[in-house]
Amino acid sequence: MKIVGVAACTVGIAHTYIAQEKLENAGKKAGHDISVETQGTIGTENELTQQQIAEADIVIIAADVKIAGRERFEGKRIIQVPTEIAVKSPNKLLEKAVEVVNQKESLK
Repeated sequence: MKIVGVAACTVGIAHTYIAQEKLENAGKKAGHDISVETQGTIGTENELTQQQIAEADIVIIAADVKIAGRERFEGKRIIQVPTEIAVKSPNKLLEKAVEVVNQKESLK
């Protein structure tokens, strides 16, 4: 499955990058193609491309603040959670993403 995400915390330092790392590690371990953009105090890093977004099965937004560029995900399935969920339970979050994608697929 292809997953894209955005991580952003209130301070834009620690939780942003921890959430990114936890999601990417859990995603790769589960065999998913995952890319997570960070939005923090030093701006946007690992910015997602339009192609990555277009090819994604689902978008995970792990944010405690309003993210920039949310309109890029218009029409995509989105799961939005606080960064704390991505940090503490990245595997469960990815399992939920798979469930959401599979539910949508079975409705077709």
